[in-house]
Amino acid sequence: MSEIDVKEYQRRCQEILKDPEVRFAALLDESGKTLAGGYRENIIPRLTDEQHDSVCKELAARVAKRKKFDVELGRVKYSASRRERVVIMSFPINDKVIMIVAEPNVNIDRLAFKIIEKLGGQWGGVF
Repeated sequence: MSEIDVKEYQRRCQEILKDPEVRFAALLDESGKTLAGGYRENIIPRLTDEQHDSVCKELAARVAKRKKFDVELGRVKYSASRRERVVIMSFPINDKVIMIVAEPNVNIDRLAFKIIEKLGGQWGGVF
């Protein structure tokens, strides 16, 4: 597996955060620790730091578990969960994951396509 350029993903997360529907964009490691990115400026988080860390850990664990069926079903391109107050999306990249938190009324597929474009060539041919 190729090593991930954290500085490059910091730039990509900042680019994703320019979308007004995106509240949070970050690169997480396999344990859920934030390596790059964060909240958009002037956003008030809906979770405490402890709750946020817990959500990141759970998301990273779910992404890792989904790899179990990659041979039979193909790699996961992205996953999304629509909640009443936010949409949470994950985009696996090697053993890491891009986590996105967006406003609840967002068009998930449209946003996913825009994010995949910003993540670069490895996502070609998703749609």
